[in-house]
Amino acid sequence: MAVYAIGDVQGCFDELQALLGKAGFDPHQDTLWFAGDLVNRGPRSLATLRFARELDAITVLGNHDLHLLASAHIAKYRKRKDTLGQVIDAADGPELLDWLRGQPLLHHDSVTGYTLIHAGLPPQWDLETALRCASEVEDMLRSEHYVEFLESMYGNRPDCWSESLEGQERLRFIINCFTRLRYCDKDGRLALEHKGPPGSQPQHLKPWFEWPTRKSKDMNIVFGHWSTLGAYDGPGVHALDTGCLWGGTLTALRLEGTHPQRIEYDCPGARKPGKN
Repeated sequence: MAVYAIGDVQGCFDELQALLGKAGFDPHQDTLWFAGDLVNRGPRSLATLRFARELDAITVLGNHDLHLLASAHIAKYRKRKDTLGQVIDAADGPELLDWLRGQPLLHHDSVTGYTLIHAGLPPQWDLETALRCASEVEDMLRSEHYVEFLESMYGNRPDCWSESLEGQERLRFIINCFTRLRYCDKDGRLALEHKGPPGSQPQHLKPWFEWPTRKSKDMNIVFGHWSTLGAYDGPGVHALDTGCLWGGTLTALRLEGTHPQRIEYDCPGARKPGKN
């Protein structure tokens, strides 16, 4: 049995099927992990969600997945460039949305030793802290108060971790780490406005995984979200968002030992990189 981790699909369902065919994925024996952002901008978000749900794939939530949940319940968050109406208006839309909000922000597998997230971890978090923080948001999303929570989800503040954070501010910071983080400073202050490739950021910032003091450096983390970073394998980190939506590739990582195997499918597309 093989485990394949897949980068941001964002509704590119046909490319996903082509990638799985190239990888030799067997749904009866193999397991799929999705690194979030199953939906939006691409043409077939509905088919992608149905596929992930029917397959019972391991799926962590990305920023576009959370945006779908917010858009479905709060009209002011719907954007003209979104392609989420096909999900919201589908006959099985309510069931798909309920399934989606039941998905985690972090998946840790003690057998393979890999941890799956969508974006990043602040340097103050080890695995235990990350699991605890993820569960706080997951519990809220699965509660009867989830729509109220989605209304207050957006925003860039607070931008630095403290155990003293409470309420919606604490949950917003946690969500921003798991679903939006790329760069931070040496104190772990999030710089969410910077989205370009490494080298484009101000000198006081580094990619979240490059700070030597980060407490998650003993973990083996698989993540997506950062299309301008592209395919990247560093000490304990493997980046999966290779920009399929923008005409790049869709990536699968076969998780085997300390040297996972990359499989990529070239994606036709005409969108401008970095606008996710």
